Order: sequence, then structure tokens, then C-alpha cells
Amino acid sequence: MPMPAPRFTGMSVLVTGAASRNGIGFATASRLAAEGASVTLTDIDSDQVEQRAHELRADGGDAQGLVLDVADEAQWQGAIERTVSRFGSLDGLVNNAGICLLQRIEAAEMAAWRKQIDVNLTGVFLGCRAAIAQMRAQGRGGAIVNISSAAGLVGMPRTTAYSATKGGVRLMTKTLAIEAAPQNIRVNSIHPGVTETDIQIEVRKADPAASAAAAAAVPLGRTAAPSELGAAIVFLLSPDASYITGAELAVDGGLTAQ
Repeated sequence: MPMPAPRFTGMSVLVTGAASRNGIGFATASRLAAEGASVTLTDIDSDQVEQRAHELRADGGDAQGLVLDVADEAQWQGAIERTVSRFGSLDGLVNNAGICLLQRIEAAEMAAWRKQIDVNLTGVFLGCRAAIAQMRAQGRGGAIVNISSAAGLVGMPRTTAYSATKGGVRLMTKTLAIEAAPQNIRVNSIHPGVTETDIQIEVRKADPAASAAAAAAVPLGRTAAPSELGAAIVFLLSPDASYITGAELAVDGGLTAQ
């Protein structure tokens, strides 16, 4: 029996925050490339994002690395244009770029608040706006996955700004799913729990006890690998999820089920 064709043959997907080898963004881009997608990896770290794209090309994938500050409206337009120029279309977007600055409310700094709003919330807004406009112009539908967080579903200490942005991403996703549905553009959100990314590594360094307690609270008894998040994201982008839009998928080992 012949093997089925890769799910993303002839499709182009842009992934933000994809420079870290240990990140959800690169794990997602790697899975997409392996399944036949042409992938644009973006990040503010120009050297590292191009290195990640080089690694995908070395493995036989079709990939390019671009510099993108997700809080910059003009840079978003440039990234979309360069993606379409190279690959012919934009069929998917993964809004993965994000930062987490842990502070209790009494110690919260306005600069940290604004930075997280700019990257985590405004960045997703700008990406969705640019991508939906491009997908509508193409007339062939598309899919967007916005990376929220378990902190966008339930309260967690020291995440006042972070949880505000991730909760905003959750409801923005639902609104855009309704607005874009007539053009068959699907918009969903993923809510990671404790995942072994660079952010989690830094959290562990800053507060080992709190990090250990968070991992111990996961019903499955372990933290997630970035590839496990990538698999869920790629599913929501794929034709296998053709009737799923406006959904929120917790990929958290049962953390928010408690």
C-alpha cells in the first residue's frame, strides 16, 4: 500500500519565536518541515534563527529564517511579504513568540508589564491581522495557532502580566475564529503547561523550589517536551483539524483539569 502524502505538501507556514533549539517554535517548525511544509522561522535573534533554518534545510526541509520583532507592525508586513515571495503563499501561522517575567503584584514594574503586553498580546494581534488579510486575499483558507498558556486558563502566582496577556490571547483567538470562519480560516489556541523550554530552565534557576513544585503538580508526573507541544500545534494546523476553530487545547499533562 502506498504511503499517504505528507499533510503539508504545497503549504507554507510562518512560526514566530523559533530561534531556540529547545523551544516550542523550533519543535513545531521541525515537525512541519518533516511533513512537507515550507517553513519561515522568525525571531529577534537573527543568527540563531538562520542557524535553525539551516538545520532544517540540511535535513531536506524547505525553510528560511527571518528577523521579526513581533511587536513591530512594519516588520510583520515585511515577514509576510518575504514568505509569500519565496514560497508563493501563506497557509499557516504559529504565534509562538513570548516572554515571561515573574513578579508579584506589589513588586511589578511598569516596564515589565508593558514588555509582556507588547510581545505576548500585541504581537499576536499584529500577526493575526497580517496573516488573516493575506489568507483572505489568497482565497484558499488557512489556519492560525496562537500559543497561550495554562496561565491563560487558571490563576498562577507571580504571573499578573503574563496571565493577563495569555488570557487575552485565548479570547482574541475565539473572536478571530468567528470573524475569519467565512473564509475558511481557522484560529485556535494551545495552552502549554510546564514545558522544558528556555523559559522553564530560567524559572528553575531563579526559583528551584517553585519550579519543582509546579512539575510535581502535573498529574502525568512530568514536564512536557517541546516536541509534544509541536505535535499538538501541527495537528491544529493540519487538514485533520478541518472542523476545529475557536478551540482552546490544554497540553499540560492534566494540570488545569484539577
